[in-house]
Amino acid sequence: MGKVNLKKQTNTIDRKLLYLILILFFMGLIAVADASAPQALSAFGDKFYFVKQQAIWGFIGLFLMIIVSRINPSFWAKIATPLFVGSLLLLILVLIPGIGNKFLGARRWLILGPISVQPSELIKLTLAIYLAKLSTKDKHSLAYFIPVGLAAALIMAQPDLGTALVVLAIGFGQIFLAGVNLFHLFIALVGGAAIAFVYTITSDYRRNRLLTFLAQSEDPLGRDYHIRQILLALGSGGLFGVGLGQSRQKFLFLPEAATDSIFAILAEEVGFLGAAALVALLAIFVFRGLKIAKMTPDKFSRILAYGIIIWIGVQSILNIGSMVALVPLTGVPLPFFSYGGSALTMILVACGILLSISAHTHEKK
Repeated sequence: MGKVNLKKQTNTIDRKLLYLILILFFMGLIAVADASAPQALSAFGDKFYFVKQQAIWGFIGLFLMIIVSRINPSFWAKIATPLFVGSLLLLILVLIPGIGNKFLGARRWLILGPISVQPSELIKLTLAIYLAKLSTKDKHSLAYFIPVGLAAALIMAQPDLGTALVVLAIGFGQIFLAGVNLFHLFIALVGGAAIAFVYTITSDYRRNRLLTFLAQSEDPLGRDYHIRQILLALGSGGLFGVGLGQSRQKFLFLPEAATDSIFAILAEEVGFLGAAALVALLAIFVFRGLKIAKMTPDKFSRILAYGIIIWIGVQSILNIGSMVALVPLTGVPLPFFSYGGSALTMILVACGILLSISAHTHEKK
């Protein structure tokens, strides 16, 4: 493995992006503290239980972000292969009974003593790094599609279709930007869509989510319960919201209030205008990242930066889109806001890489 280059940089990081990351991070902590309080009090007798866990992981993530932002982006190209292979091994381990922890019908977590980690969050970053490395070499199209397919297949086996879709978006987005044969890419897209469709309709749970999205049934306490509670939260918020901390839906009416559905709780409390401001901050983050990627002189850093932005952008769209009933419920967390230590830590590490890339980027004249 290559030597980490921590020598003083001649350029400074993108401070506007750094400030935006910090704003999103602290807003996320406030959101988790608010949305998780009833569930934490009910389950643990401590309304701050979840936010304390989130804060621990979050500040670890910020510490790692600062360190990573000082590492030359070329270092990641040198260790891309072992990082990706290690992530695949973790995805395999999580599927083994007795090693992977099963919760709500899905085997997604590895328990390491007092710590639980989600390998599917790690693979998002390591795949982006690996594909960025491939983009600098003259490789056949299959060299790109095989790792993307392996990662997506292992995640779907958990099962976790939402995360698999994010991984596919990262992979196909980077493959397109790397300049791979478009016909091969089209064939892979059609094949991937067909597999995802079959995977959806062969599962009662996922098929019900799709049917609920296409046409609501007369089952408000069953199949339609989740989306109806989401729409109740959004409708209750109106233009200005019911007030921070005043949500009614978070009192164990709305499932996954602090994780997948946290946007609905925020929209109920801060209203349409507040929710629109949140969306605007995420959009600014994406556009800032795209600007950094566009200005990056070397191909590895450029494709890696695009991969990180595709990851956070697509995941945000899937989460918010499902909350406003534009796409079926996918179960993916909202970046920076949803409760989840592995997800938040990996996003902050990815942000550190993005900051590092910005520091090594010369503005085009």
